[in-house]
Amino acid sequence: MRFVNICGWLSAAFVAASMAVSTTSAALPAAAPISAIADRTASQPAPPLVKSDVDAWLDGYLPYALKRGDAAGAVVVVVKDGQVLTQRGFGYADVASRRPVDPETTLFRQASVSKLITWTAVMQQVEAGKIDLDRDVNAYLDFKIPAFNGKPVTMRNLMTHTGGFEEVQRGLNSYDPKPYPPLGDIIKRHVPKRIFAPGTTPAYSNYGTSLAAYIVERVSGMPYDDYVERHIFAPAGMTRSSFRQPLPASLRSLVASGYMLGSGKPSPFEMNSLAPSGGLTASGADMGRFMIAHLSDGGALMKPATAAQMHNTILRLIPPLNGMALGFYEQNINGRKALSHAGDSLNFHSQLWLFPEEKVGIYMSMNAAGTQNVSGPIRSYLFEAFADRYFPGEQRDGRVDAATAREHARMMVGTYNKTRRLESSFLKAMELVGQVKVSLDRDGGLLTKLSSTIGGQPRKWVEIEPFVWREQGGRMRLAAKVENGRVVRFSLDSASPYLAFEPAPWHHSSAWLTPALMVSLGALLLTAIAWPASALARRRYGVKADLAPAAWKSYRLTRGFAALCVAVMVGWFLFATKLLADFSSLSGELDGVLITLQILTPIAFLGLLGSALWNIRHVWTSKRGRFAKFWSIVLLMSAIVLLWIGIGFHLIGFGTQF
Repeated sequence: MRFVNICGWLSAAFVAASMAVSTTSAALPAAAPISAIADRTASQPAPPLVKSDVDAWLDGYLPYALKRGDAAGAVVVVVKDGQVLTQRGFGYADVASRRPVDPETTLFRQASVSKLITWTAVMQQVEAGKIDLDRDVNAYLDFKIPAFNGKPVTMRNLMTHTGGFEEVQRGLNSYDPKPYPPLGDIIKRHVPKRIFAPGTTPAYSNYGTSLAAYIVERVSGMPYDDYVERHIFAPAGMTRSSFRQPLPASLRSLVASGYMLGSGKPSPFEMNSLAPSGGLTASGADMGRFMIAHLSDGGALMKPATAAQMHNTILRLIPPLNGMALGFYEQNINGRKALSHAGDSLNFHSQLWLFPEEKVGIYMSMNAAGTQNVSGPIRSYLFEAFADRYFPGEQRDGRVDAATAREHARMMVGTYNKTRRLESSFLKAMELVGQVKVSLDRDGGLLTKLSSTIGGQPRKWVEIEPFVWREQGGRMRLAAKVENGRVVRFSLDSASPYLAFEPAPWHHSSAWLTPALMVSLGALLLTAIAWPASALARRRYGVKADLAPAAWKSYRLTRGFAALCVAVMVGWFLFATKLLADFSSLSGELDGVLITLQILTPIAFLGLLGSALWNIRHVWTSKRGRFAKFWSIVLLMSAIVLLWIGIGFHLIGFGTQF
């Protein structure tokens, strides 16, 4: 089972390293201060949103949460009506030297929050008339993005993560401090496969955002770094912000150290090859200035009409869940509009939220994942508790009758793939442990571990309208899109702007493939071990194998290929372990191992199938016992399962792009 666990961890690491996440899938350590996160309803008067109250509230929550979660430090900035209401540092920017977090001077890696800078740059060029949101992006490029079934990608598709690209991981992150090639070279090096028609499916894409940044370069005539420094950082007053990698010398000493655990060792500076998607380094104070600009109808960055277009153009693919604006995603709460973007690397975890109508923004960043990735729950509950405290609202839901609710829950049962996924490379095999399962609880309601509670338990779902569920006693919603009496996709409020879940085809469903793989590997391992064991036993007791020469040869070949298949799968396991241990190895350091595995895998799997067929012929045409006949069938079925998985999940294939 360790193979399953390591692949699951690897899948989670890939997603967490590059995807903005705002769900509370990890558990906050026990005994969190209830008063700090308790809900406030509209019937209770909201306290005034003033510095003294916010500071007292933060002091009652964050120091304890960071300490209990073994998280190093954090910065929080709250802005209101065009001014900084409060900006606070908590914990340490560097644990060993006990350097405190300073909101003005401590720099945090922003991960995918960086995308908001890119989308702001795009809207500036839309305002200037140099980019048309609905024109084929090939009109702005010096290379070609292939159409999908004759349909081109537009800038609007890129800004709403509906360009249809599969995920890309190779070379995305590295600890190597050497400068990256120009953005255009990186973008052209590998164009991800298109797996969805444009405009139809939310599938978060780092590549799509960086492609948009390259278009900004092309239409403005300026390198991306120069452009954002001149047209975004300077007018917004962001004096301690940079996309440059490595950082300028004047900023390097200000960067917070990044940790997995605050009690652990710091990691090297994380480099990002698709910098416009995840390479921003900035102080909390600078992110506050960025929020103020957007909340001030664009401020010095864009005209009010352009800001309104960016904030209010909503693509909602699974109503009534949150939708995707042009670059921002909705995180509406308590009946109020809220726009957001999150960013997670291995060590840095950031998110900002805007309440456009209230002219209020809140930003948080942490420099450690913490115990059980507690950074996610800490920031999610910060936002929810902030909204409950200062912008309370009553929740009024309907209810679907019990019989209908049970029927709809049964329709949801199945195994689902994420729409943001690796489709054409060997990393597709992560689906064997990464697919989402929906089942029924003992009351006939929905059961899924997709988004657990703060205590790590599955949420209890109540259907409030047809195919729309809300967690019992909470605010999270889950909704499904149904066509012709069949669920075709579903999502959650926290992910629906940029990610959905679609039924896995039966031939790729982990519901049967994962146990079949485990049983097959177990049978092959026993076969490989029994071969020398039986030989030693025969030698010990002087018994000769009573087999014809051809049958003896097929016997040995089958056992040899069984051992080779087990060795190959162990090789894939060790390869995955190395990728998990050091994400910089995704840059090509293990290509030799990958190519070796790609050569050995078809030899092993096809060899096992051929030898198993030959062996079953000899076993069933000779006077072999029932167990020998049964085991020959087990070996043949194991060979078929491995070949099925090898072909279907690209373990059989060649190429180092992923």
